[in-house]
Amino acid sequence: MPTRIADIAIPDSALAREATELVRDTAGPLLYDHSSRVFLFGALRGLHRGLTYDSELLYVAALFHDLGLTGKYAGSGQRFEIDGADAARAFLLRHGLAEERARIAWTAVALHTTPEIPYRMEPEVALVTAGVEHDVLGLGFDEVSDEQRAAVVAAHPRPDFKRRILAAFTEGIAHRPATAFGNVKADVLARFSPGFVRTDFVSVIENSRWPE
Repeated sequence: MPTRIADIAIPDSALAREATELVRDTAGPLLYDHSSRVFLFGALRGLHRGLTYDSELLYVAALFHDLGLTGKYAGSGQRFEIDGADAARAFLLRHGLAEERARIAWTAVALHTTPEIPYRMEPEVALVTAGVEHDVLGLGFDEVSDEQRAAVVAAHPRPDFKRRILAAFTEGIAHRPATAFGNVKADVLARFSPGFVRTDFVSVIENSRWPE
Protein backbone atom coordinates (compact mmCIF):
# COMPACT_ATOMS: atom_id res chain seq x y z
CA MET A 1 0.00 0.00 0.00
CA PRO A 2 1.47 3.43 -0.93
CA THR A 3 2.40 5.76 1.90
CA ARG A 4 1.10 8.85 0.07
CA ILE A 5 -1.61 9.33 -2.56
CA ALA A 6 -2.20 12.74 -4.15
CA ASP A 7 0.29 13.98 -1.55
CA ILE A 8 -2.00 12.84 1.28
CA ALA A 9 -0.22 10.67 3.85
CA ILE A 10 -1.97 7.35 4.45
CA PRO A 11 -2.12 6.57 8.18
CA ASP A 12 0.17 3.63 8.96
CA SER A 13 -0.32 3.04 12.69
CA ALA A 14 -1.17 -0.42 13.96
CA LEU A 15 -4.74 0.78 14.45
CA ALA A 16 -4.97 2.08 10.89
CA ARG A 17 -3.52 -1.11 9.43
CA GLU A 18 -5.99 -3.23 11.38
CA ALA A 19 -8.88 -1.03 10.24
CA THR A 20 -7.73 -1.40 6.64
CA GLU A 21 -7.57 -5.18 6.91
CA LEU A 22 -10.95 -5.42 8.65
CA VAL A 23 -12.81 -3.29 6.12
CA ARG A 24 -11.06 -4.78 3.09
CA ASP A 25 -11.94 -8.30 4.24
CA THR A 26 -15.50 -7.47 5.33
CA ALA A 27 -16.63 -5.02 2.66
CA GLY A 28 -14.91 -6.27 -0.48
CA PRO A 29 -13.22 -4.23 -3.24
CA LEU A 30 -16.14 -1.95 -4.18
CA LEU A 31 -16.79 -0.52 -0.72
CA TYR A 32 -13.13 -0.68 0.37
CA ASP A 33 -11.96 1.37 -2.61
CA HIS A 34 -14.89 3.76 -2.25
CA SER A 35 -14.18 4.24 1.46
CA SER A 36 -10.48 4.80 0.77
CA ARG A 37 -11.39 7.46 -1.79
CA VAL A 38 -13.73 9.05 0.77
CA PHE A 39 -10.75 9.48 3.10
CA LEU A 40 -8.57 10.93 0.36
CA PHE A 41 -11.16 13.25 -1.12
CA GLY A 42 -12.23 14.35 2.35
CA ALA A 43 -8.61 15.09 3.27
CA LEU A 44 -8.05 17.02 0.03
CA ARG A 45 -11.20 19.08 0.52
CA GLY A 46 -10.11 19.71 4.10
CA LEU A 47 -6.77 21.06 2.93
CA HIS A 48 -8.54 23.26 0.40
CA ARG A 49 -10.69 24.68 3.20
CA GLY A 50 -7.76 25.12 5.59
CA LEU A 51 -9.11 22.64 8.14
CA THR A 52 -6.94 20.90 10.72
CA TYR A 53 -8.03 17.32 11.32
CA ASP A 54 -6.95 14.08 12.97
CA SER A 55 -5.83 12.01 9.99
CA GLU A 56 -6.07 8.66 11.76
CA LEU A 57 -9.57 9.39 13.05
CA LEU A 58 -10.73 10.58 9.64
CA TYR A 59 -9.24 7.46 8.07
CA VAL A 60 -11.04 5.04 10.39
CA ALA A 61 -14.37 6.87 10.11
CA ALA A 62 -14.11 6.95 6.32
CA LEU A 63 -13.28 3.25 6.14
CA PHE A 64 -16.20 2.30 8.38
CA HIS A 65 -18.80 4.66 6.92
CA ASP A 66 -20.49 2.05 4.65
CA LEU A 67 -19.72 -1.05 6.70
CA GLY A 68 -23.41 -1.29 7.61
CA LEU A 69 -24.22 -2.15 3.99
CA THR A 70 -22.28 -5.42 4.14
CA GLY A 71 -23.64 -8.91 4.63
CA LYS A 72 -22.53 -8.85 8.25
CA TYR A 73 -25.53 -6.61 8.94
CA ALA A 74 -28.06 -8.44 6.76
CA GLY A 75 -30.19 -9.09 9.86
CA SER A 76 -30.04 -5.55 11.19
CA GLY A 77 -33.21 -3.51 11.53
CA GLN A 78 -31.57 -0.16 12.23
CA ARG A 79 -30.18 2.39 9.79
CA PHE A 80 -27.04 1.16 8.08
CA GLU A 81 -25.27 4.38 9.10
CA ILE A 82 -25.78 3.45 12.76
CA ASP A 83 -24.43 -0.05 12.18
CA GLY A 84 -21.22 1.41 10.76
CA ALA A 85 -21.05 4.09 13.44
CA ASP A 86 -21.44 1.56 16.24
CA ALA A 87 -18.75 -0.63 14.68
CA ALA A 88 -16.32 2.29 14.34
CA ARG A 89 -16.87 3.38 17.93
CA ALA A 90 -16.42 -0.15 19.29
CA PHE A 91 -13.25 -0.61 17.21
CA LEU A 92 -11.69 2.60 18.50
CA LEU A 93 -12.59 1.96 22.14
CA ARG A 94 -11.22 -1.56 21.87
CA HIS A 95 -7.92 -0.01 20.83
CA GLY A 96 -7.84 2.28 23.82
CA LEU A 97 -8.84 5.55 22.20
CA ALA A 98 -10.58 8.15 24.33
CA GLU A 99 -14.37 8.20 24.41
CA GLU A 100 -14.41 11.68 22.83
CA ARG A 101 -12.46 10.56 19.76
CA ALA A 102 -14.71 7.52 19.43
CA ARG A 103 -17.75 9.80 19.67
CA ILE A 104 -16.46 11.97 16.83
CA ALA A 105 -15.95 8.92 14.61
CA TRP A 106 -19.43 7.64 15.50
CA THR A 107 -20.94 10.99 14.56
CA ALA A 108 -18.99 11.18 11.30
CA VAL A 109 -20.31 7.80 10.17
CA ALA A 110 -23.84 8.27 11.48
CA LEU A 111 -24.35 11.62 9.73
CA HIS A 112 -22.63 10.99 6.41
CA THR A 113 -25.95 10.85 4.51
CA THR A 114 -27.32 13.97 6.23
CA PRO A 115 -26.72 17.10 4.14
CA GLU A 116 -25.28 20.33 5.60
CA ILE A 117 -25.31 19.51 9.33
CA PRO A 118 -21.89 17.75 9.36
CA TYR A 119 -20.25 20.92 8.04
CA ARG A 120 -21.11 22.69 11.31
CA MET A 121 -19.40 20.00 13.40
CA GLU A 122 -15.87 18.73 14.04
CA PRO A 123 -13.55 18.63 10.99
CA GLU A 124 -13.52 14.83 10.89
CA VAL A 125 -17.32 14.76 10.80
CA ALA A 126 -17.41 17.39 8.06
CA LEU A 127 -14.73 15.71 5.97
CA VAL A 128 -16.26 12.22 5.90
CA THR A 129 -19.35 13.85 4.41
CA ALA A 130 -17.19 15.95 2.08
CA GLY A 131 -15.44 12.81 0.83
CA VAL A 132 -18.71 10.93 0.35
CA GLU A 133 -20.31 13.83 -1.49
CA HIS A 134 -17.32 14.15 -3.81
CA ASP A 135 -17.03 10.45 -4.67
CA VAL A 136 -20.74 9.63 -4.92
CA LEU A 137 -22.42 12.91 -5.92
CA GLY A 138 -19.57 14.73 -7.64
CA LEU A 139 -19.80 17.74 -5.34
CA GLY A 140 -16.82 19.98 -4.66
CA PHE A 141 -15.01 19.23 -7.94
CA ASP A 142 -13.39 22.66 -7.81
CA GLU A 143 -11.76 21.78 -4.46
CA VAL A 144 -9.81 18.84 -5.92
CA SER A 145 -7.58 19.22 -8.96
CA ASP A 146 -7.83 16.89 -11.95
CA GLU A 147 -4.34 15.61 -11.15
CA GLN A 148 -5.26 14.85 -7.54
CA ARG A 149 -8.47 13.13 -8.60
CA ALA A 150 -6.60 11.02 -11.16
CA ALA A 151 -4.03 9.94 -8.54
CA VAL A 152 -6.78 8.89 -6.12
CA VAL A 153 -8.68 6.92 -8.76
CA ALA A 154 -5.47 5.28 -10.00
CA ALA A 155 -4.82 3.99 -6.48
CA HIS A 156 -8.44 3.07 -5.77
CA PRO A 157 -10.28 2.51 -9.08
CA ARG A 158 -14.00 3.09 -9.55
CA PRO A 159 -15.03 0.96 -12.57
CA ASP A 160 -18.78 1.14 -13.32
CA PHE A 161 -19.07 2.83 -9.94
CA LYS A 162 -22.42 4.58 -10.32
CA ARG A 163 -24.28 1.37 -11.14
CA ARG A 164 -22.38 -0.75 -8.61
CA ILE A 165 -22.73 1.61 -5.65
CA LEU A 166 -26.46 2.01 -6.27
CA ALA A 167 -26.74 -1.80 -6.31
CA ALA A 168 -24.81 -1.98 -3.03
CA PHE A 169 -27.09 0.62 -1.45
CA THR A 170 -30.15 -1.34 -2.58
CA GLU A 171 -28.86 -4.68 -1.36
CA GLY A 172 -27.79 -3.21 1.97
CA ILE A 173 -31.11 -1.57 2.86
CA ALA A 174 -33.86 -3.38 0.91
CA HIS A 175 -34.51 -5.70 3.87
CA ARG A 176 -35.09 -2.71 6.20
CA PRO A 177 -37.05 -0.23 4.09
CA ALA A 178 -38.50 1.65 7.05
CA THR A 179 -35.00 2.96 7.84
CA ALA A 180 -35.05 4.96 4.58
CA PHE A 181 -37.75 7.27 5.94
CA GLY A 182 -36.51 10.85 6.00
CA ASN A 183 -33.22 10.22 4.21
CA VAL A 184 -31.76 9.96 0.74
CA LYS A 185 -31.80 6.16 0.60
CA ALA A 186 -35.58 6.28 0.06
CA ASP A 187 -34.74 7.49 -3.46
CA VAL A 188 -32.62 4.38 -4.01
CA LEU A 189 -35.34 1.97 -2.91
CA ALA A 190 -37.99 3.84 -4.88
CA ARG A 191 -35.95 3.27 -8.05
CA PHE A 192 -34.54 -0.23 -7.50
CA SER A 193 -36.61 -2.15 -4.91
CA PRO A 194 -39.92 -3.46 -6.34
CA GLY A 195 -42.89 -2.93 -4.06
CA PHE A 196 -41.21 -0.27 -1.94
CA VAL A 197 -43.72 2.26 -0.62
CA ARG A 198 -42.23 5.53 0.52
CA THR A 199 -43.35 6.68 3.99
CA ASP A 200 -44.88 10.12 3.64
CA PHE A 201 -44.06 12.63 6.38
CA VAL A 202 -47.30 14.57 5.93
CA SER A 203 -49.36 11.37 6.18
CA VAL A 204 -47.55 10.38 9.38
CA ILE A 205 -48.58 13.68 10.94
CA GLU A 206 -52.18 13.58 9.63
CA ASN A 207 -52.70 9.96 10.73
CA SER A 208 -51.10 10.24 14.15
CA ARG A 209 -53.14 9.48 17.28
CA TRP A 210 -53.49 13.19 18.07
CA PRO A 211 -57.06 14.35 17.47
CA GLU A 212 -55.96 17.62 15.85
